[in-house]
This record gives sequence, C-alpha cells and structure tokens, in this order.
Amino acid sequence: MEQTRLERLYDRECFQEQAQSLLELLGTHLDQTQSGTQEKVLNWNKPENELQFWKDFARQADKGFTGSSLTDFFVNTLSHTIHTHHPRYVGHQVTSPAPPTTLTAMLGALLNNGMAIYEMGMAPTALERIVTDRLCEKIGYDQNSRGLLTSGGTLANLTALLMARQSRVSYDAWQEGLQNQLGILVSEEAHYCVDRAAKIMGLGEAGILSVPVTKDYAMDTNALKEVYQKAKAEGIEVFALVGSAPSTATGVYDPLEEQAAFAKEYGLWFHVDAAHGGAAIFSEDYKYLMKGAEQADSVVIDGHKMMLMPTLTTALLYKNGQDGQQTFSQKASYLLEDTTEEDWYNGAKRTFECTKTMTSLHWYLLMELYGIEVFDEYVTRQYDLGRSFAEQIQADPDFELGLQPQSNIVCFRYVKEDTTEEELNRLNAQIRQKALETGRFYLVQTRLKEKQFLRCTLMNPFTTPEHLQELLAHLRP
Repeated sequence: MEQTRLERLYDRECFQEQAQSLLELLGTHLDQTQSGTQEKVLNWNKPENELQFWKDFARQADKGFTGSSLTDFFVNTLSHTIHTHHPRYVGHQVTSPAPPTTLTAMLGALLNNGMAIYEMGMAPTALERIVTDRLCEKIGYDQNSRGLLTSGGTLANLTALLMARQSRVSYDAWQEGLQNQLGILVSEEAHYCVDRAAKIMGLGEAGILSVPVTKDYAMDTNALKEVYQKAKAEGIEVFALVGSAPSTATGVYDPLEEQAAFAKEYGLWFHVDAAHGGAAIFSEDYKYLMKGAEQADSVVIDGHKMMLMPTLTTALLYKNGQDGQQTFSQKASYLLEDTTEEDWYNGAKRTFECTKTMTSLHWYLLMELYGIEVFDEYVTRQYDLGRSFAEQIQADPDFELGLQPQSNIVCFRYVKEDTTEEELNRLNAQIRQKALETGRFYLVQTRLKEKQFLRCTLMNPFTTPEHLQELLAHLRP
C-alpha cells in the first residue's frame, strides 16, 4: 500500500537516508571551508535575485522533497549562504559553531521539548541549571545566584532591565504601569538593543541617558555623576546602569569596577551586557577584562558569539537568584502553579518565552563533556589575533588603526594622502562593498566619531595572520 504524504514525512528509513546525505554534504563543506580551499566566503546575490531564485526552485522541485530535489535543496542552501567556518570570514559576531553542536541541535529539534514547565523538558531543564550555575561561579557569584537561558542577547538584556525596574523603581511598574519618567544610564557606544529595550519598556528617548566615552571609547565614568544629576533635576527616576563588555562597534570593555562603585553609591541596578565578551571569564590571559562583573546584579553572555555554539542562545545570570523569580507575574493555571518554593525547574516563570528550544544541550556538551579549557584556548587565541592584526595594520602605511583592540574586534580604514574625511568615508564604504561583492573575504563597517571604518571580528579559530595580511592586500583599491 502506497504511503500517504504524512506517513512518508515521518518515515524512519527515509529520514535516515536524508540525514546521511546531509551529513556527508556538511562534512565536505567543513573540509572545504575550514581549509580555505573553497574560494569564496559567500556568493553575493542581490536580495530580489535571491528571492526569485528560491521561488523558481520551489516551482521546479519535486513536491515532497524526495530524492534529488532534497539533495538539491541542501546543496543550494550551502552555496547561497555565508560560510562562518571559512578562515576568511572576519565579519559579524557570530562564531564558527563547533561541529558537535550540530548534533545537539538536531537532537533538540527532533525531541522538541518545549521547556515551559519541568515535565516538558526534564533533561534540558536540569542541564540548564548545571551550566548556569557553572557560569555564575566563573563570574564570581556565590551560591545565592541563579541563571537562565533565553533566545539571544536582545531578549536577555530586556529581561534583565525589566528586573532592574521591578527591583529599583519606587512602585510596581509591571502591575501599575509607568507613573513617571524612568531612565537608564548607558554608554553612547552601547549596543542598540539597550536603546530598543528602553523604548519597549515605555521609557522613550528621554529614558536613555547617554554617557560620553573617553578617547579610547570606554564609558567615561567621570561623566556619570553629571549625567545622573542632570536627569534627576529633570524629574527622571534613574534605576539602572548598563556596562558594555565590550561595546559592539569597538570591542572596548567599559571600566566595570568603576561602574559598580557608582551603581552601589546611588542605589542603581548594575547590569553588564557581556554578550560578546563575557566568555573572557574563561581566559587566564584576558579574564581581567571582566573584573567588576562579579559585583553586577545581572550579566548577559551569548553562547553563539565567543562560546562556539550555534544561534541562538544566551545566558542571563543574576547575582541574587530570587530576582529572576520576580521579573514576570502572570496567572496561567493550566501551566503554572503559585508556590512559595523557588521552583527553578519551571522556566516559563522567569523567561519571556513560554516554549523555548533545548539550547542547554549545546552548553552542557561543550562545558561539561569537552571541558571549559576549550573556551580559554579559543578566547585567548582570538583576542591575541586581534592584537597581532593591529600590529600588521600599524606597519602598513596604507591603513590606519581606529583604536588599540582589547578583544577580537578590530577597526581600521584605508587612508590616502591629500584626501578629505568625506572622501575617505566614501572610499572606505566602496572598499567594503567591493569586498562583499567579490566574496573572497567578508568584513563589515562602522562609524567612529563620524569616520567610516572597516571592522573585523575575528571569530574563526582557523584565521591566521597570513589570512589577515592577504586581507589588507585585497582591500587596497
């Protein structure tokens, strides 16, 4: 009897054949990208052309994605995406995920445990508790701390700032709504997600209290008091201070210890956005950059940036674990029960998500089975590479270093004598666009004090100084 479409969709033998085909393709992909033998990091295509390609593919494919059409789908996806495992990938802050995490991603996708409550994710819930406890310990928190995993740094930062409001504001804004103008102190170089979080919370532009940076692009803590007092004089209730570890644009860490002291003096919630650089806690050489984070009320660390995991997974850590229990409060008798116990195992009480993916599998696999030493090796290597690349740039008269890197984020630009700043800005934007379209390297761009800079984030563990020397040669107009 012929199988129905639904039966074929769930057929075990068919699935195993498809999975084997994909694994072979991925193995070849890893060989070609990690070795650099594949010429391009990406095959650039204009958005409308890409859209049309996939519309055409759907029309031409055999329905049911069986046989060759499914293989073609896999092959075309690989050839039409950016390759983060390529050593010439030096663009955005997304890591080259460790291949074993592909297997945990597959396991989690098939099991599909929702994790809102304990019985909908017993194993991943227990694993989440283990890895977040380990992260809290590495930060320097005591046994009263707790953590959770959520879907990305933007959501984690918003969750932390909601908790900050609940903890520090003079009334219950969650239940009563905003009754006055609230404000958050944040560096002018902070990630845009803090700005977005403030506006989602109803604070508006007036609630984003921008603190100037020093010439090195770290928050100028000497300016904190002035910004704070000005806000107070305008009737703004300031409840939180956000530190960047590091800033996305520059890779510079804020002076966390100085920020912690200020927050303590004025009774503010101190939150550290360490989405990119929090993994420095594992590096013997660079953990000093996170000094002061142990005094923070909350810290965010992305797994998909400097911890070798696939997107999208972020840890939010609370110095006082009870804080995480108070961020949200809804009635949902079909799902959650009121209790005076901690019930750390019912995640929906503490996260935006009700249903969330089993990303704790990635964290547990790498932290507990492979060992945290791999993060020391990776972070140290990439931060060292950032410093050596800066030296290469400084030795080349055709390029100018934007600032001395503290991490694996390096900003630089092409320079030319007798050229105005406006012309240099335009020229560097053109250089970057040409690099994007040729596809041999992938890097991005940013603006620092109205100057256009090229920006590399050295995420790939196989990128070498030789690749970066080739990059400089490739960028010359």
